[in-house]
Parts: sequence; C-alpha cells; structure tokens
Amino acid sequence: MSIEIKVPGLGESVSTATVARWLKKAGDAVAADEPLVELETDKVTVEVPAPAAGRLAEIVVAEGGEVSVGALLGLVEAGAVAGSVSKPVETARPAANPQAGVNPPPSASGPVARPAAGPVDIAPVHAPMPAAAKMIEESGVSAAAVGAGTGKDGRITKGDVLAFLARLSVPAAVAPAPVARPAVVVPRMAQGGEERVKMTRLRRTIATRLKEAQNTAAILTTFNEVDMSAVMALRAEYKDAFEKKNGGVRLGFMSFFVKACVAALKEFPAVNAEIDGDDVVYKHYVHMGIAVGGPNGLVVPVVRNVDQMGFAEIEKSIADMGRKVRDGRLGLEEMAGGTFSITNGGVYGSLMSTPILNPPQSAILGMHKIQDRAVVIGGKVEVRPMMYLAVSYDHRIIDGKEAVSFLVRVKEGIEDPRRLLLGL
Repeated sequence: MSIEIKVPGLGESVSTATVARWLKKAGDAVAADEPLVELETDKVTVEVPAPAAGRLAEIVVAEGGEVSVGALLGLVEAGAVAGSVSKPVETARPAANPQAGVNPPPSASGPVARPAAGPVDIAPVHAPMPAAAKMIEESGVSAAAVGAGTGKDGRITKGDVLAFLARLSVPAAVAPAPVARPAVVVPRMAQGGEERVKMTRLRRTIATRLKEAQNTAAILTTFNEVDMSAVMALRAEYKDAFEKKNGGVRLGFMSFFVKACVAALKEFPAVNAEIDGDDVVYKHYVHMGIAVGGPNGLVVPVVRNVDQMGFAEIEKSIADMGRKVRDGRLGLEEMAGGTFSITNGGVYGSLMSTPILNPPQSAILGMHKIQDRAVVIGGKVEVRPMMYLAVSYDHRIIDGKEAVSFLVRVKEGIEDPRRLLLGL
C-alpha cells in the first residue's frame, strides 16, 4: 500500500518551502519516523519523517523544488523491502549485465534510443532535474559528463552534480585518457577565485525582511553609554552561588539587560507596540526576541512572557534557545510573536552599530563590546568598563523623547541593578 509523504504545517505565516535535500533515494528501505527529506523554510530547516516502514517508492518533488503546505513530496510503499516490489526501482544505476535494460552512455552522435520493452520513461534517462540543470549551466559542465543520475527514471539530481564537481577537484587515479570526449570546462568556482552559490531560502528571507523594514518603517537610532561596573561586580560576587542554587544555570549579562528592558517597556508602552494598518497595537506582555547567529544566518528566537520570569528562568531560556539554534532544532513557533528584540554585536567585537528593526516590532536594543575607557566620575578621571547602547525605533509611533527616555531607563537599571531587584 502506498502512503503519501506530504508537506507538514510550517508554522505561523509560513506557507511555502524549498526541498533542500532528500536523505533517501527512490527504492531505499525506510523505517517509520526516519527522516526522509529536509525542507528549507523562510526561518528554519524542517525534517519530514517517513509515515511508515517500507520502501521509498517515488520522489515526486526533486531537490530545489518549491512546495506549499499539504503538497505531495513522494510515496512510501508500506511494508515493502527495497527491491522486493514489482514496481521498478526509480533510480538508474550502472548494471554489470548490459542486457539489464540500462541505456549505454550517449555517444558523440547523440543519445541512444531506448528499447520499446519495459516501462515508458517520463523524461530522457540523463535529463537533469530543474535545480540540477541550473547548476550544470552555472558550472559549465555537461549533463553527459555527469553521467547517469540517481533521480526518478535516471534523471540527474542536484546531488549528482555536486558529487561530480567534488570529483573534479580531487586528483584522479592514473587511467587511460578518455577517447574522443570533449574537454570538460572547469567549474566557475575554480576560475579566478570566484564561487557562485545560490542564496538559501533563509538568507533570501532575511534580505527581504530587512529591506522591507527599511522601506516601510521610519527608522531612527539613538545612542547612549552605560557603565558596567556595578553589574560586573554583582555578577562576580554572586555567580558561583547563583549557579549552585539554580542547577548549573550561569549568571550572565543578558538577564540584566532583559530585566532593564522589561522595566523600561512598562514605562514606555509604545516601544513594545506595533502598527497594524491604521491601528497601533499595544502589548501588555513582553515576548523578548534574542538575536542569535546560527549556522545558516541570524535568527531571533523568542522568550515568551519574559516579564514574568526571574533571572534564573531568563538565563536558562536563553541558553536553551542558543543550543537549539546551534543544533538546528529550533521550531518555527519559537521564533514567532516577539514584541521587542535585543541583539548583542559585542560578542563579535562590535564597538558601535545601528541595529535594524525586526518587523513588525517597533524597536530593538543593540548591545556592544565592553571596553575600558576614561570617564569623569565626580570630577575625577577614572577608567571604567563602558558599553555603547543603541536603540533603533520606528518614528511613526515612537517619538524621539520616548526612545531617548527608554534608553536612559535601561542605562539606569544596568548602572544600579538594585533598581531591577526592587522593581524601580
């Protein structure tokens, strides 16, 4: 019995995905719930598992194809063992017996006609899939050079092209030179030190959303600087006791900034609001987005109801989100619904920057590198650990006075962390 493999629900506001990679080939045996295919969405990569144990009977959408929620990806023959079903396996592999029905490679005079006997092909044996065809064109190689594909009816897949290009970069074993074969053009990546790589769906979405933010919002940025002495002293004094009491959860700087932002957001609710058409939607809760650099680009997981959390809960939630991002396990629902965001360029050494809004949010706080600087304290020059802070905001609903006052409240909370503990 054939069971359909369909595109699952992809989360809030996500309706399409790209087939990034098939983890199995047609004809391979699969176990129930074993990952079969990776889908790349605007935000994360989603694995689609096998609906039942059996054999992957057919791949309907090749790598690189665009699919929508509910679309058919392939078929699993439930209970079948690879090679045991009467339907021919839909991957073309070289056979030891030339009579097995596998076509010989095309000659210089053109492709050899396929025998009339046997199942009818939908496409020529070596015809590349759309994603593979584009890669072949960009790399300057030929489909004939790639050879037999591993896709349905012997069609060349993107993986086949990648494997062929990888072989080109490895010195070949000593062997007789091919006779009367046209010279293979070296891939573009080997010419002039250039490499052309298609943007991932995540990178395209990041680019689109950030440009949309610039085109839509009236973005301004205000700056201030904060003396980190008090927070650093408090952390140094209590970090060991904090970690011991909270089961290994470490006390970092981020929880102080989250707490300071929550207090300031309550005082200036417009900074926690968003525009919806002709309305301004004020949020009476804080879902804090924390920007994290992942393997595939920047993502912003959301810590929900952070205004109701203590320091330990905040630190644990942020650490858990960071691990999920690095391991590629972050779910779509964990990146939706943020009301305000924090980004920390200081971990990469940034001294000052202007963060860009994360739509539909109206403001974002930028943290930066802590650096010793000479400052005047009580008429005397002292060396203090200082950090520049930046708040980018949508001037359509946040006035300059509100934005500056918001940042001053954050500064006050960090420079005197007792205010955060007392809710002042």
